Amino acid sequence: MPSSEGILAPRIAVDAMGGDFGPGIVVPAAVAAAREGISVVLVGDAERVRAELGKFDTKGLDIEIVHASQVVEMDDKPADALRRKKDSSIQVACRLVKEGKAHGVVSAGHSGATVACGMFVLGRIPGVQRPALAGILPTEKNPVVLIDVGANVDSKPQHLLQFGLMADVLARHVLGVKDPSVGILSIGEEEGKGNAAVREAFDLLKRSQMRFIGNVEGRDIFTGEVDVVVCDGFVGNVALKLSEGLARSLSRLLKDELKSSWLSMLGTLLSFGAFKRFKKLVDYAEYGGAPLLGLRDIVIVAHGKSNELAMTNCIRMAATSVRNNVHGHLADGLAAHKDLAVKPDRNAA
Repeated sequence: MPSSEGILAPRIAVDAMGGDFGPGIVVPAAVAAAREGISVVLVGDAERVRAELGKFDTKGLDIEIVHASQVVEMDDKPADALRRKKDSSIQVACRLVKEGKAHGVVSAGHSGATVACGMFVLGRIPGVQRPALAGILPTEKNPVVLIDVGANVDSKPQHLLQFGLMADVLARHVLGVKDPSVGILSIGEEEGKGNAAVREAFDLLKRSQMRFIGNVEGRDIFTGEVDVVVCDGFVGNVALKLSEGLARSLSRLLKDELKSSWLSMLGTLLSFGAFKRFKKLVDYAEYGGAPLLGLRDIVIVAHGKSNELAMTNCIRMAATSVRNNVHGHLADGLAAHKDLAVKPDRNAA
């Protein structure tokens, strides 16, 4: 793992073929990030990437193209992608990091393949039993970290504790929260609520050095009163997709209502600035992607429908994580809770 201490211009390997829009979105995002001093390696079909890059003035920018002859399709199984598509853009990007030629990976492609490549090419931080995807969501106040949002559909209490420890580090060293509050998602606020795994994880989290505030309910996620919400990947993914769908539906309903009469349209014109600010607050693109925490190096999993802003923010997040040595702090956090968080797990692989 290349050292990230003191790196002023992190080198980020970006899967140029990933996502619904491929190089058409990824390349402009990479150019925007490079203009901020981030070194970018675009991995994918060199001819297509070069054609997109030619549309921009890249003089003085640190952008490299590394050819990859294969692409992981959305219907590919992660295990098959690992075995049969060794020259895929995501696998080549991960190998660049493993070989010390880059410090982090960003991909909007097949999330399962990205997780698999991260785990088997880069490897886990010693002691990490399950890497987890951390979703960063808007709230009434500051962003909240929801972990896990899909990497692990079945999680043991020990895993949930590790998720909390890793998200605590993310909140501190990427989001800038000085002393994050951590809660566990359950069906009631009272201690003792939830299934067996949640109840046991509650006890482990309570004994940790984190600022654990106990159980939180689904309605508490977006109030901004908690900085980290811990859950297994099945529940977290449902919560994430529910929130995305609700946000889209509410936006459509609001637009329809605002167009329903001339008086509503006049009010819309008068409130345009407020609506613009509101849209920015709830736009997932402002927060980039989901960091895959627990690996030896930085991996950011972007939404498949990511636009240019979302991809740029993903690259920024990867660079910030490298600059702030997030994976080093993860290792330190786990070591500090070794008696609680690091125990043998025969099913860890």
